[in-house]
Formats: sequence, C-alpha cells, structure tokens
Amino acid sequence: MKKGEITRQNILAKAAPLFNQRGYDGCSMQDVMAATGLEKGGLYRHFSSKEELAAEAFRYALEQAAKLRTDMVDSEHGTVQLLQSLVKRFVETRPSLPGGCPLMNTAIDADDGNPVLRKIAQETIRDWRKRLSAIVEAGIRTGEIRTDTVPRTIANSMIATLEGALMISRLEGTRTALEDAQRTLRGMIQQIATKGTSGRTIT
Repeated sequence: MKKGEITRQNILAKAAPLFNQRGYDGCSMQDVMAATGLEKGGLYRHFSSKEELAAEAFRYALEQAAKLRTDMVDSEHGTVQLLQSLVKRFVETRPSLPGGCPLMNTAIDADDGNPVLRKIAQETIRDWRKRLSAIVEAGIRTGEIRTDTVPRTIANSMIATLEGALMISRLEGTRTALEDAQRTLRGMIQQIATKGTSGRTIT
C-alpha cells in the first residue's frame, strides 16, 4: 500500500467514529483535523469535500460493521445453521465504532435530505438483502430449505427485525428487544427448514 493510501485509510479510521457519533451536520472538518492531526490542506489532498469524506467514512464504518458481524459465523453446517449463526452474531456482537450501528446512523442522516448518504444506505441494504437471499436460495437448491420459501421475504424480515430491535435496545438501554428478535428469527428460520435439516439450536 502506497503512503498516500495509508494516509487516506488513517483519515477514514479517525473520521468514521466522529461521523458515526455526531452525524454529518454535527461533525466539522475542524473535528476531523483535531482527530487526525492534519491541516485542512492535508485533508483536502485526499478528499475533495466534507461530503466526500463523510461518504467514505460511512462506507468505512459500514464495512467494519459488516466484517465484525460475519466473522466466525458457522458456515460449515449448512444454510439453515448459517442463517441462525448470522442472527446470533448480530445480536451478540457490539459495533466496533462508537455511536452504534453505522447503517442506522447513515439512514438517519439521509433523512435530512443528503442524497449521497441515502444512496450509501440503500446500497448497503440491497447488498445485505442480496447476501441473505443468496443463502436462502442455496438452501432451497440443496433441499435444506422449503421450496415455497421466498428468499426476499426472509431477507427483508431478518433485516427489519434486527435493525428495529437494535434501535429499541439502544433507546431503552437494554438487550431485551435484541434477545426477543433472536428468538423470533430462530423460530422463523426453523419453520422454513425442511424436516431433519434445522441443525443444532443456537442459544
């Protein structure tokens, strides 16, 4: 990795927590300068505007969150077990960046009329839905998941349930909603599994 790219990645690593905690409007370039130790010219050498920096910082945060939540999942015991493991990992793994879930925060910032952040949030949802749908489709092909299952429906239900539960848990300061969501999704996944392929239960 070239020196310029290393500097760029270091800027994103320092800027991502700031934007994730404070949002686009609440984080200034002065805040980023203080965190990185760079002057304004040094930042603009790598990012043409605050909007570009914020967009890349949110993408960085989203990538880190996705990696954290997909590391060490059980992909060795079939698609049903993989879905259960992904839910468990989401519920039990706290975001690596301060400020909570980057996807939720990006979506909230997008509500203020920021089209760039809205596009990033939409792309992230589409990618997550696509990956979950692909797992369900694979399970249907291998006979692990019932053929009348609609992959998009399962994917959307998982995303909506997990993100909604995360929001409630953050507001209430407890993990109850996340634990309830895990039980609900565990039951849903077991229902779409064909007989004898539901795998061991993850608690």
